[in-house]
Amino acid sequence: MDHKLALITGASGGIGEAFAHVLAADGYGLVLVARRDQELHRVKGIVLSKHEVPIHIVTLDLGGLGAVETLLEELASRNVVPSILVNNAGYGLAGNAAQLSRADQLAMIDLNVSLLTDLTLRFLPAMIAAKSGGVINVSSVAGFMPGPTMAVYFATKNFVLSFSEALYEELRGTGVTVTTLCPGVVKTGFQARAGMSSSKSLAGGGKTSAEVAQEAWDGFKAKRRVVIPGVFNKVTAHVLRCTPRVLGLPLLKFFMRRGL
Repeated sequence: MDHKLALITGASGGIGEAFAHVLAADGYGLVLVARRDQELHRVKGIVLSKHEVPIHIVTLDLGGLGAVETLLEELASRNVVPSILVNNAGYGLAGNAAQLSRADQLAMIDLNVSLLTDLTLRFLPAMIAAKSGGVINVSSVAGFMPGPTMAVYFATKNFVLSFSEALYEELRGTGVTVTTLCPGVVKTGFQARAGMSSSKSLAGGGKTSAEVAQEAWDGFKAKRRVVIPGVFNKVTAHVLRCTPRVLGLPLLKFFMRRGL
């Protein structure tokens, strides 16, 4: 049996791992990409215990120099052509921008923005030619606002949302869908990496990684432009989008600092 393939970045845990389970359950073969080889094999083992689908593992630091070319060469060597791309890899850092590592913040832009954009633009032409498939880009509720104390992270998610919404409109009628996933806080390894393990800011969504991934996939299949899991997060996104910045920025800084 031939399986359509989905490539998932950041697939070694959290929402990326959840996407692996959701897509495999829908009959998709998987290309799992992340830098933690042991965790990728763990995910592969769990998925294969439930679903008979082909799974390819590519152990790669996507933030490294030439990572996209390395990934494409690896796919070509295996004759693997994904019809679905899930751009999930990314991280955040909490703290005032001037006090955080400049190198780390620039690396965040490379991973959250440059890598996502590069992979999207590399795979879209073949999808358009096939008149099927598409991309799920993982943004955040943070994409609807500036973020004092996480300035660069929020800015990267603003980019992902803007870029993806524009692509959605450009691709209307082509058979290709670009859906943006904008979750709130989901308990994954993200918080520890960001330095906000005990943060309560923007909490209240109450969604697990599995629920978030399933909602995103259902939304993608329904050709939705944006998926915001959870009523609290939908309201938060709407309110923050409509609130004048002169009011919203001080309030957001207050709540972010309380949670850090």
